[in-house]
Amino acid sequence: MNKFINPFSDYGWKKIFGSEVSKDLIISFLNEVIQQEVIVDITFRNVEMLGLKQDQRRAVFDIFCENEKGEVFICEMQKSRQKYFSDRVLYYASFAIQ
Repeated sequence: MNKFINPFSDYGWKKIFGSEVSKDLIISFLNEVIQQEVIVDITFRNVEMLGLKQDQRRAVFDIFCENEKGEVFICEMQKSRQKYFSDRVLYYASFAIQ
């Protein structure tokens, strides 16, 4: 049995960083990685937005972040190249607008 969790898998990422217990750890980690924004808070919301019908798009994102200016944005870990990534970014961003 393996003793390690792959943090680059959806399961591993959520297991390590996806709860209130690890909130300070993920904020510190993201601030080191991103460095263009200073994240002051993160929110764990329902991260799977399913379409109302089977043929509609769905969105799965990781963490909602708030920077020091009060702006909210989604933090998404992308492991591999995707052909329509820019379209997906726009679609995901619509969920952060409230």
